[in-house]
Amino acid sequence: MRRSSLVSVPLALALVAAAVPATAAEQPYPHRPIRVIVPNGPGSSVDTLTRIVTNSLTHTIGQQLVIDNRAGAGGIIGMEIAKSANPDGHTMIAATTAASTIARLLVKKATYHPVNDYESVVHFATTLNVLAVTTKLPVRSTQALIDYAKSGKKPFNMASAGVGSQSHLSGAYFQQRAGIESLHVPYKGGGPSSAAVASGESQWTLIPSAAAMRHVAAGRMRAVAQTLPKPTPLLPGIPPIADTIPGFEYTGWMGFFAPKGTPKAIIQKMYSAVAEAMKAPEVKKGMAFQATEIDVRGPDAFRKVVRDTMVQNAKLVKSLGLAKN
Repeated sequence: MRRSSLVSVPLALALVAAAVPATAAEQPYPHRPIRVIVPNGPGSSVDTLTRIVTNSLTHTIGQQLVIDNRAGAGGIIGMEIAKSANPDGHTMIAATTAASTIARLLVKKATYHPVNDYESVVHFATTLNVLAVTTKLPVRSTQALIDYAKSGKKPFNMASAGVGSQSHLSGAYFQQRAGIESLHVPYKGGGPSSAAVASGESQWTLIPSAAAMRHVAAGRMRAVAQTLPKPTPLLPGIPPIADTIPGFEYTGWMGFFAPKGTPKAIIQKMYSAVAEAMKAPEVKKGMAFQATEIDVRGPDAFRKVVRDTMVQNAKLVKSLGLAKN
């Protein structure tokens, strides 16, 4: 009897272990809703494009994706929150040119590094910018805007989504190349800044297309040019700024980061799921309406894009006299 009891102990332990649920690490990914931190406010270009992708990705990945808007400081607040998130794959960051590579240059001490502090998951879009004016302004071309600026008429305010935003840097770059000056009015996000131009509170902006097109389509804002080096079918009839200012080009990108240390298998699964989601008709239609190019790249290629953009924007920020570190 004693020997039989001893023999049964390992068997009993095995049966108990089999009855215990698998740990979170052992469960198939994803096993709960995924939080997507958007370092911009609702209605911004980043928020709009992220929602287009996540609405489709929910079906592809098999879990709900919950948008968590954390706007402020040109994206710095959201990036800092994302940096310290649990690297278990259930937190993603809507990564952008501005929040990742621009905003950190405009503060005295950067608190995050876009390559060293995050995992690059997937690059899914190239975002062009639209030179847009209030319909209250008698301007219908890039040259007309330059002439209006040089006439000295006031007010002549440039709206941006905030200090360190893509619209801030692209607008400052445009002024430098065009040889004009305009009062910079930073708003709390792309939604408020585009609404300000639509209402006539500010006179112009050079803003990501996704924040501008709904106002343009509704006739509340006039698009006069775009920032690709040549015409694009995404914006038929809207010429490039380069037709007036040779060599002018300014585009951005969007993708997903994950907290540093997120397992490679999870990153690969998310990349594959996003690549599949981008093929959905509703995503193609949504991106086209926002004049945004679908451009899917994997983790390694995305990391190179981030590195290259860091170098390019550091040079541009310095040339504009905006650098703080």
